[in-house]
Amino acid sequence: MGKLTVYHHSDSFPLEEGGQIENLKITFHTYGTYDPQRNNVVWVCHALTANSDVFDWWEGVFGEDDLFNPSEHFIVCANIIGSHYGTSGPLVHDEGEEPLLEHFPFVTTRDMARAHDLLREYLGISKINVLIGASLGGQQALEWSVLKPDLVDHLILIATNARHSAYGIAFNESQRLAIFADQTFGNGNPDGGRYGLITARSIAMLSYRSYKGYEKTQTNPGDHVLTDFLASTYQRYQGEKLAKRFNAYSYVTLSRAMDAHNIGRGRNSVKEALQSISAKTLLIGIKSDLLFPVSEQKYLADEIRNATYGEIESDFGHDGFLVEADQLTALIRDFLKNDFKHYRKTTFKSTLKKQVI
Repeated sequence: MGKLTVYHHSDSFPLEEGGQIENLKITFHTYGTYDPQRNNVVWVCHALTANSDVFDWWEGVFGEDDLFNPSEHFIVCANIIGSHYGTSGPLVHDEGEEPLLEHFPFVTTRDMARAHDLLREYLGISKINVLIGASLGGQQALEWSVLKPDLVDHLILIATNARHSAYGIAFNESQRLAIFADQTFGNGNPDGGRYGLITARSIAMLSYRSYKGYEKTQTNPGDHVLTDFLASTYQRYQGEKLAKRFNAYSYVTLSRAMDAHNIGRGRNSVKEALQSISAKTLLIGIKSDLLFPVSEQKYLADEIRNATYGEIESDFGHDGFLVEADQLTALIRDFLKNDFKHYRKTTFKSTLKKQVI
């Protein structure tokens, strides 16, 4: 099991869009032992509602017997600013102070990357062998690789983009509208927005999955069902499941950070920013991903020097990065073993052996 630690930053942490965070706290997990002689650091940037325990939510890629394991690697995963799991955020506050809730300052993926770098310095890490992230985590990893071009040897970006799309922003705004329509949100209520969050997650699931995925797992058998369809109960289940472990204020904060993601902001252009990355880079797209279509990863592979593109097939859309562990492992192992030299585009067929619920 990993070690859970909290880093306390002694100085004010200035934010990209103004304002600052006082007494910044970063909750993080580590697994294994750091060996600078072997350069064995694997750093994970997590997605929207995940926590820092990567062994808990990325089973099959990270684990005792998986590709990234504590016997070979020193694995670090830090909870991001604005989240629900111990790092400074809308509900995380200093003793004796009230939570900021909807007044928590605006943060960006660049702020998140800068916080990761503070933690890296605290841990005494001078080089990261593998930096990996998917979705919002990929956006963070991309920002960090531009901020510190010589820090990372191997960069792995999964189902992510250089700037968030209008389609993705529209989905996020619809989710926030659901939260804002919940009259319990705000007004000093730390439990506020729960029902809005349930609806928001239901909306999000439509962008995370695919038509084929719903047909495969949520179609009612027989022809006599009139109400309580599997797909209906599934949407409610997913919303309630998230609301039990997350909060609406963090959801708003992090979805806004995702919307603001633009690697070219303040750097002349997206193209120029991407071309500054020196890490050997693997881009992985998911063929059925509606939210982060493969065209976005192919663009990154074309613009980043020393980059290659791999593609996986899945019936589960964007969530394929959490589901298709066998395919991801095969692509990543091949990339690291062969130093990305022998292929430009690889497609793996789905090897899914379990139903996703």
